[in-house]
Amino acid sequence: MDEPFHEVIQVLLVDDHPLVIEGISSLLKDVDDLHVVATASSGYEALQRLQEQPAVRIAIVDLNMPGMGGVDLIRLMQQQYPAVRALALSVYFDYSSVTDVLDAGGAGYLLKNTSKKELIDAIRRVAAGNRFFSQEVGDTLLQNIPRPNAPAPVREERPVELTAREKEVLELIADELPNSLIAKKLFISERTVESHRKNLLTKTNSKSVVGLIQYALRHKLID
Repeated sequence: MDEPFHEVIQVLLVDDHPLVIEGISSLLKDVDDLHVVATASSGYEALQRLQEQPAVRIAIVDLNMPGMGGVDLIRLMQQQYPAVRALALSVYFDYSSVTDVLDAGGAGYLLKNTSKKELIDAIRRVAAGNRFFSQEVGDTLLQNIPRPNAPAPVREERPVELTAREKEVLELIADELPNSLIAKKLFISERTVESHRKNLLTKTNSKSVVGLIQYALRHKLID
């Protein structure tokens, strides 16, 4: 049995569905050592809440949000708020999704059908410095552990999630426009265009603009 926690663990909930936020908040409201101190409906709002609530220790993050996806949010949180530990929340538990979360710095992975007991246990364990995976998620990882003399598992390549602005910049890059013209067309600064360009290369793991365009065409991000 776990030892009782004496310190209150402050939690941030991030999900674009109000019912999910309300449901998790309701599950945790009577747990003495867990306190939901902030909620957010997007990745950008989550970063703002973390700035406002520096004592947050655990962020429960929905992976499938419009705009900034959950994996990108977790990665940014690890860069800007390294003391915050992230628990991913999703209905999917394929190998690619799970390893994306781990690569971004996530500390655990829960499914949306999790029980109250498992949710509480996950938060406490992650807050204590451990990792936590729902049973199905753990099974997925175990099934993909490379065996001696066996080929490594091939990760399913899924298209990254781009913001509306990133898609606009990507389309203009594909039209071979320089940063100066992209800036004029979108009414933004050249520095902002360059920032979007670098983010696109990083997100798609592309080494050059040619690689970026090939990635975009392969995943039908542009026509």
